[in-house]
Amino acid sequence: MKNLTILSVLSVFVIAAGFTFQPKPWPVPDKAAKAVNPQKNDAASVSAGKTLWGKHCASCHGKTGLGDGSKAAQLKTQPEDLSKASFHTQSDGAIFFKISEGREDMPSFKKKLPDTEDIWNLVNYMRTLKK
Repeated sequence: MKNLTILSVLSVFVIAAGFTFQPKPWPVPDKAAKAVNPQKNDAASVSAGKTLWGKHCASCHGKTGLGDGSKAAQLKTQPEDLSKASFHTQSDGAIFFKISEGREDMPSFKKKLPDTEDIWNLVNYMRTLKK
């Protein structure tokens, strides 16, 4: 009976922790956050970004950016839901920085996508991922 009680308490704790988990802040240097996207946010840029998304991002972040990609369950941290307003309040420069630099499960893309135009196109595409 004692083991059942401990297991019950532990289960409640794990469930509660899951509901209260807040993503760790991801600070972006001011200079990077203020960077202006040189890519015009037009159909060509969004289309190029969408192609890159399918190749490099969808496996973790999901087809529509909800964090439900086929590899998401294998990660230590849940990919952010990129359709949320909290994502869209970030500057283009901040998003560019995070894609370029990466952290933890999120890889750096500055070597995979050495042409910065590609990363800016991804930023423009990610702006379309809204609820």
